[in-house]
Amino acid sequence: MVELVADGLVHVYREGEVRAVDGVELRIGPGERVAIVGQNGSGKTTLVRHFNGLLRPTAGSVRLDGVDAATRTVAQLASRVGLVFQDPDRQIFSGSVRAEVEFGARNVGLHGERRRRAVSSAMRATGLDGDQATNPYDLGAARRKLLALASVLAMETPVVILDEPTTGQDASGVERVREIVESLAAAERTVVAISHDMRFVAETFDRVVVMRAGRVILDAPPPEAFAAASWEALRSTYLEPPLAASIGDRLGLGATPTDAALISSLRGLR
Repeated sequence: MVELVADGLVHVYREGEVRAVDGVELRIGPGERVAIVGQNGSGKTTLVRHFNGLLRPTAGSVRLDGVDAATRTVAQLASRVGLVFQDPDRQIFSGSVRAEVEFGARNVGLHGERRRRAVSSAMRATGLDGDQATNPYDLGAARRKLLALASVLAMETPVVILDEPTTGQDASGVERVREIVESLAAAERTVVAISHDMRFVAETFDRVVVMRAGRVILDAPPPEAFAAASWEALRSTYLEPPLAASIGDRLGLGATPTDAALISSLRGLR
C-alpha cells in the first residue's frame, strides 16, 4: 500500500511557456479510489505522470510513502505505480496478447507460478483469456485498451493509474472496467483515474479532484462534487454533472450523483 503526495508540484513545458501543473497540493491515501477530472489541457495527465517518474517536477515534489519520487528511476517506480495510457498503441508492442501481458510482470520481478497467476488473472478480468495467441493489432481499439489495462494489472502494483479507461468502450466494456476498479479497491490497491465520463466517475470513485489551468479547484466525494453548489466550478472546466445529479436537483431530491441513488430517491416519493 502506497501513499501519494504532491507538494507544491509545478511542471513547466517548453522552457517556461506552458505551466501545465501549477502548485498542486494533493494527498492520495493507500487504497483510495480517486478520479481526476477537468477539460483537456487542465494538467491531469501531466500530474499523474509524475507519480511513476515519466515526468520530473520543475518545482515542488512527489512522494511515495515519504520517499521523493525524483530520487527513484522509472524502473524502480514501475514496481509501485502502474500507468495505463489513454492511447493503448503507445504501450503495446509484443507479438501476442499473452506476451504483452507477461512483459510488465516479468520486468517488475514476478517469477514462476506467481507470474502465471497474475497474467491469467489479468486476462480473465479484462475478458482476453480467449485471445492469448492473438496479435494485439488484430484486436479492435476497445480491446487493445483492455489489453493495455491487463498488462498493468499483471504487474500487481499497489497503485494503478488509468487515463480515460472508458473511452471507446461500450456499456459492457464500461461495466468491466468498473468491476476491475472495484476489485482493485477490494484488494486495497490505490486507483487513480483520469476521466471525462462523469457517470462512470460518480458510480465508481470515492473522491473527485477537479483541475483547471494546472490547479486543483475542487476535491470532494461525488455527492458534494456533483451537487448544485459545485456546478459552477465544474462548468468552468467544461464539465457537466451526471444526468442523475441534474435530475435529482430539479426534482428537489438533493445530491444524487448516481443512477442508483436517483432511483432510490424516486421510490421514496411513492
